[in-house]
Parts: sequence; C-alpha cells; structure tokens
Amino acid sequence: MLDKLRDFWNYKTTVGEGIEISVKAVLLIIALLIAVSLLIKISKKLTNRKLREEDQMKFASVYNFSKYFLYLAVLLIGLQNMGVELTAIFTASAALLLGVGLALQTFFQDIISGIFILVDRSVSVGDILEVDSFVCRVTEIKLRTTRAVTMENKVLIIPNHKYLTTIIYNWTENDSVVRAEVEVGVDYGSDVRLVESLLYKAAREHKEVLRIPEPIVLFTNFGDSSLNFKLVFFLQDSFAFTQVKSDVRFAINQLFKENNVVIPFPQRVIHMANDNK
Repeated sequence: MLDKLRDFWNYKTTVGEGIEISVKAVLLIIALLIAVSLLIKISKKLTNRKLREEDQMKFASVYNFSKYFLYLAVLLIGLQNMGVELTAIFTASAALLLGVGLALQTFFQDIISGIFILVDRSVSVGDILEVDSFVCRVTEIKLRTTRAVTMENKVLIIPNHKYLTTIIYNWTENDSVVRAEVEVGVDYGSDVRLVESLLYKAAREHKEVLRIPEPIVLFTNFGDSSLNFKLVFFLQDSFAFTQVKSDVRFAINQLFKENNVVIPFPQRVIHMANDNK
C-alpha cells in the first residue's frame, strides 16, 4: 500500500518539450492555494474586528485583489518548477508592467492611505478637517477618496494620499470643542476695564458660545494707534465658528457704540521741513 502511494506521489508525465508534470507538484500547488486562501480569510477576520460594520465592505475589493494576485504568483512559481519557460513572458511584459505601475502609483498610494485611515481611525465621518485652507466636515471615507462638505455646502473630494503628503488639521479628533478668537483695537485713553467687560458681554450673550470653558479677554499689546485686545471663546459646533465670530464682531461693534468706545483707524503725522533758502 505504501509503495503504491509512493509511486502515485512520484508519478510524472511529460507534456511538450521539457515540461514535466508530477502528482507531487500539482498537489503542492493545490495545497499552497488552499493555504493562501486560509491566510487571507484569517487576515480578513482579524482586520474586521477593528473596523466598523459599514467599513468592512470597503475592504472586500482589497481582499479579492490580494487573493487573485497570490493565486497567480503560486501558479507561476509552480509552472516554473515544472519546466515551463516563463522568462520570455516576464521579459516581454516587464516594460508594460513598469509603465502601468508608474501610471497607477498615485492610485495605489490612495488605496494604502485609505486602509490606514480606516484601520487606525485617524479620521472619522463627522470630523472637521482643515485641508489646504478649506474647512470641511467629513461625510464619507472610501478606500481611494474622502468626501467632505465645506462651509459653502460644496463637496470636497480629497484623495487619500493627501494624508501622507500634506499637513491636515483635524479639529475634532481630541475634542469636539473648538477655540475661536476675535481681535479688536480701541483708542488710546479708553477705559480698558470697560472694554474688557464689553468683550465678555459680547461673547457670553451669544447662544453658541460655551459657558465652560469661560471666555477669556487678553490685553495683547500697545499698538501704533490702538490698545489691542483679544477675545477668546469656545464653541461646541466647530463647523459654525466663522458665523459665530461674525456675530460676536457685530455685537462688539454695537456695544462699543453704545458705550462711546472708539475703534481707531491708523494715523500718520507728517512734518514738512520749511526750506528758507
């Protein structure tokens, strides 16, 4: 019985010129294909544990591509061992593969970046990002692109490789609370304590400004033509901070008018030399 199994295992047949097919080689190729399939399934399960349910489907195409690529590699290695001459095929296709690889370089960068984003959750749906001076809210994360909506309600499509090549600010990763600042200058001779109280009032009366942390008023500098102040306050809805800052400026301007606080404009004094020649 063992002799028959050994003979079957070592059985070989020749096809064409120099192509020798053995039962052992065929079974090893089948075993490798099964092993590759099992490894991909295990890798998929381990990865899916870290992913939200809605993100798991996005990886289906990646696993399918990886599976077929590894299957092809195993088959080519098996054919090479059987004596099939593949060097000519590889040489002829090398230039084509190089050109395709260069053309798809950015595409693969996007895919790899998308995988990193989904696995480590550095960016999530709902986050507020600042990308190339655009402030936007993330609405969808795909393997190749991230879609976001700007404050002007425009859809911004961000290639995922941007996360590797560009500095991107995530305003909401640590906390949903965002800090906003409004700077203003008042005339020399103004009552600085009155100015301080008016700035506090302008911030505290806005419904979007948080009570905790409390607003802060800073006397920042003695300017060329003004006493400079900075009002710092905090918001829960970071996507609306531009509108809130505008509202606070309107309130400051109105309060200053009501209390005779003057916002100066730059002034220059020019002395003319009297030439008596």
